[in-house]
Amino acid sequence: MALPKEEIKTIADIEALPEGTRAELIDGRLFLDTAPTVTHQAIVNFLVTEINIYIRSKGGKCRVFPSPFDVQLSADDIYNLVQPDISVICDRDKLSNGKRCIGAPDWVIEVVSPSTKAQDYIIKRGKYQAAGVREYWIVDPSKKRVSMCNFETPDYEDCNFNESAKVGIYPDLVINFAEMDI
Repeated sequence: MALPKEEIKTIADIEALPEGTRAELIDGRLFLDTAPTVTHQAIVNFLVTEINIYIRSKGGKCRVFPSPFDVQLSADDIYNLVQPDISVICDRDKLSNGKRCIGAPDWVIEVVSPSTKAQDYIIKRGKYQAAGVREYWIVDPSKKRVSMCNFETPDYEDCNFNESAKVGIYPDLVINFAEMDI
């Protein structure tokens, strides 16, 4: 007996979900998300604050969006719609439809949850790199570690939560994870 074939979903299927439903679409597969933990949210809040303070202090044009915020990595791809934990978008034309980012953000940060580990480390990393994301960070609370990939160079670095991390797309921004209150 053959197993039933999984139905391929599109962005239209996500848009038909009840408002407030947290969901991602990866290669036509629908992933429903649960509410994040306190630690997860504390990390996101810390990073969004640090990045926003930096951008504001420099008079920058980039915008910072915490999840839930939809990112369609390519305008013609209806089978992928992700919600990175943090998206930094410098090309405001990518926000012109008023609903989501269409195109690759400049910097994406994912905070790993046990249920999203494989997606964050493998699947999303590949999607972000192929789409043209310039920098990708994976923050892993269980390991107290940050993996930083600068896709514009062969650079790949790790740091612990008691260290500082230099941001690739902003050469003078350093984030001190030891200041994080988790």
